[in-house]
Amino acid sequence: MSHYHQVAEVLIDIEAEMRQIGCWDAVAPAPQALRSEQPFAVDTLSFAQWLQFVFIPKMHFLVAEQQGLPNACGITPMAQEYFRGQQLPVAGLLNALVRMDELLGGKR
Repeated sequence: MSHYHQVAEVLIDIEAEMRQIGCWDAVAPAPQALRSEQPFAVDTLSFAQWLQFVFIPKMHFLVAEQQGLPNACGITPMAQEYFRGQQLPVAGLLNALVRMDELLGGKR
């Protein structure tokens, strides 16, 4: 299985897990919120919104165009912090994010 195919599969898993736990928004944020230059767009979006409206679309684009993928990701620690204390069943989402970190970090 190609590296691009593996990344695409994990993106599908991330989306499915977000939908399952109710962290998938039906309405996109305002365009200016998507133009943040801060890491994870922390000044304009929640982490879940960043995943849905920035990370997932960007990664789908890179996979579809077979462009260079990031050499590192490291989004799992941010997700752990964001979901800490929330009463959501996030184990599946965190596992998918760990897999993405591993794929983009060259550990798979």
